[in-house]
Amino acid sequence: MILVKVHKTEDRIILCLCDKDLIGKKFEDKEFILDVSERFYKGKEIDKDIKKMIEGSDIINAVGKEAIKFLIDDKIISKDGVKKIAGVPHAQILYS
Repeated sequence: MILVKVHKTEDRIILCLCDKDLIGKKFEDKEFILDVSERFYKGKEIDKDIKKMIEGSDIINAVGKEAIKFLIDDKIISKDGVKKIAGVPHAQILYS
């Protein structure tokens, strides 16, 4: 299951997608730390309005196999845009 959470600042909308089973975990490798905090990632279950949310966002931050697969399947990102941190797929998309 994928959770979605929206963060709004004065000039940006950040959309976070995360596999539910990763919430509250921290992953580390030699170069990076990925902290999947509840505060930043824990939201509601993904629903049919996700396409509108994606189109309206300035930044997308996605963590986990399901979340990344969803973005790849919908052609929002390619496999080349995915980084793995301690085996966990992660992607950030910045729209200008």
